[in-house]
Amino acid sequence: MNRYYYSAELDQFLVQSPAEILGILTGESGFSVEQTQATAWLTQIDLLKRALPGLVGRIYFEYSIPRLGRRIDVVLIVANVVFVLEFKVGDDRFTAYAVDQVWDYALDLKNFHETSHEPVVAPILIATEARARIGNVPLVRDVDSLVSPPLQANADGIRQSIDAVLAFVQSDVSDNIDPNAWDGGRYAPTPTIIEAATALYGHHSVAELSRADASARNLRETATAIRSVISRSQSANEKSICFVTGVPGAGKTLVGLDIAAQRTEDLHDPRSVFLSGNGPLVEILQEALTRDQVSRERERGRRVTKTEARRSVKKFIQIVHHYRDEYLKDDRPPYDHVAIFDEAQRAWNLAETASFMKRKKGRPHFKQSESEFLISCLDRHPDWAVIVCLIGGGQEINRGEAGIGEWIESINRAFRHWNVYISPRLTDSEYAAVRSLNQIVTENRVVTDDRLHLGVSMRSFRAENVSAFVKAILDLELDEATDLYATIKDKYPLVLTRDLNAAKDWLRAKARGGERYGILASSSAERLKAKGLNVKAPMNPVHWFLEGKEDVRSSYFLEDVATEFHCQGLELDWTCVAWDADLRYSHSNWQTYSFRSASWQNVNKPERKQFLKNAYRVLLTRARQGMVIVVPTGENADATRKPAYYDETYEYLKHVGLEIL
Repeated sequence: MNRYYYSAELDQFLVQSPAEILGILTGESGFSVEQTQATAWLTQIDLLKRALPGLVGRIYFEYSIPRLGRRIDVVLIVANVVFVLEFKVGDDRFTAYAVDQVWDYALDLKNFHETSHEPVVAPILIATEARARIGNVPLVRDVDSLVSPPLQANADGIRQSIDAVLAFVQSDVSDNIDPNAWDGGRYAPTPTIIEAATALYGHHSVAELSRADASARNLRETATAIRSVISRSQSANEKSICFVTGVPGAGKTLVGLDIAAQRTEDLHDPRSVFLSGNGPLVEILQEALTRDQVSRERERGRRVTKTEARRSVKKFIQIVHHYRDEYLKDDRPPYDHVAIFDEAQRAWNLAETASFMKRKKGRPHFKQSESEFLISCLDRHPDWAVIVCLIGGGQEINRGEAGIGEWIESINRAFRHWNVYISPRLTDSEYAAVRSLNQIVTENRVVTDDRLHLGVSMRSFRAENVSAFVKAILDLELDEATDLYATIKDKYPLVLTRDLNAAKDWLRAKARGGERYGILASSSAERLKAKGLNVKAPMNPVHWFLEGKEDVRSSYFLEDVATEFHCQGLELDWTCVAWDADLRYSHSNWQTYSFRSASWQNVNKPERKQFLKNAYRVLLTRARQGMVIVVPTGENADATRKPAYYDETYEYLKHVGLEIL
């Protein structure tokens, strides 16, 4: 299947009639084309016919970028340059949004399109009625090399912009791109979860949204394994539960969304629902999908309100507590036969569930944990049902989170007729399920499937060992951390500083186009307030993650700080992690503290100590492209921020070998 609507050698394009080209574009689009779109295409065709004579290469119209769920207006292959052209027909200015848009397209090709890794990629923004802006073409010669900042041209400046890039590059004929080879290049993206959810909801497949190398092939294999369980359970009228494990950023949520999205395409098939107890994640995804659906429908000339779009989105992804409350009302089976529980380890234990039911629901004698009740809801189906539990190891970060062991114990207590499919890594200590697995009853039909573990982080497309590096840091495996840092430092910038302002400048300098950056800190990091980072201040994660650079509520402004509760399950391109005195390296060990009124107090309960360590695990694994860690210097005059509270942590991280900013 072509990734474009139209493609031709430039000499063929130049002699082909605009009407014929328009006909191909319209036919390939697959939907009724509005007059405004047809007019825009004809304008682009006319301008390019005037701009391209004398050049040798190939042209592509409406080139698909599945990761972003969008299409590039025009891609040109000339000499050893990939030109990315974004047209704003009728516009008389170059907006910051449009500049970022064309830059993002170019960066997507450079990062994720195999045959675009080596050539120069040159984005050009064309506002047809604007004043021309032709200047130097500076190429960045570092890890992000060979992507020029966007050139800006009006209708008459297209050829001048192309010539300026070609003159700067001064390529040898032997370096010229073979358009056929370029066209056959593998597209292997690693989308953010917001990008992935948007694309999947728009009926792209997980195969289009993931890399194809051996290390990431497990993503598709895991989805295939889960679909097989669903198919078998439906055919045999059985009930089954799958436990899928994975390292941070390995794609667990992506797999779950893929299963839910693909099974909702057939309206005659029992629906699937994607459930998460992570309120910020659900709110952000619901808002992103709603905005995207409204935008797509308007592009097609259809008017859809946000309320209508949101109603549809909520059938696809829900907060697990809302789902739970719906089926507390009576004993009817759920509408869905397949329920995917993201971050299943965060389901409440019996004590927390019973307390909530007594306080909020008027049920003083509730005797089920949240996981047991959720299984009981699907068990109401008279025929078949499937539960998919997506599990992150070492990521329990809140009181009352039972971990995955409670799911298994619930099966032992009340659901022995369910089939159980487990990842072989469920026995790892970080999943805290060994005791429960050892007690699993023999009448359960238990199947171990290697495909149910996602072992490679894909959050960072630059360095896959980031999560392993973070684990080594937190596990105090200094030698291993040092070795792992050596494998990632050239591709994944990771620096250490004591100056918050220097860290902010570093973020701004690294990010290009729409790449998102922001400041993260532990929810216990209360003395960062002295540095202007108030983790207790109200912050709306929807605005923080979704709004643009012009909005003061967005992460880009580096004013509001997101905690582990806001960002778990999500990611940014570049992060600043501000490290407070709540987790301190001291005498070759981690010491844990919470701030109360005027002083730091020891945290002694093992569960709370683990929650704090897990909070930093979450924070340190959010960045896709690079990270700066800030450990403040402290102040002798402030008893709550003594230098001794911070210095050993800084020296420990410095000893790992982190570059000092």
